[in-house]
Amino acid sequence: MSDHWQYLLLLGACLAITAPLEFFGSGVYRQPLRLLNAVLPVMAVFLIWDEVAVAAGVWRYDARYISGLTVPFRVPIEEVLFFVVIPICGLLTYNAVSTILDWRTRR
Repeated sequence: MSDHWQYLLLLGACLAITAPLEFFGSGVYRQPLRLLNAVLPVMAVFLIWDEVAVAAGVWRYDARYISGLTVPFRVPIEEVLFFVVIPICGLLTYNAVSTILDWRTRR
């Protein structure tokens, strides 16, 4: 397997592992507007932050571990997806844990 796909495969694994958590509580994917309101502002801030760090030479993207697919401003697609996938996984986890704790306190 090529190292160039590791980042994308890792992001896919994160989504796959947390996908069953959607069935706890009110769900995350079932509330798309709420999901977008939570993810998009944070994604925008951190993409800008990353690009400033890259331009300043503080941060770089290791070409060995990315696919080579980019979006405008030569940002690797993996970096954009990171700022979508990881918050979604966090929201799924938070929603599931909150629901389970709520079930426990109702007993």
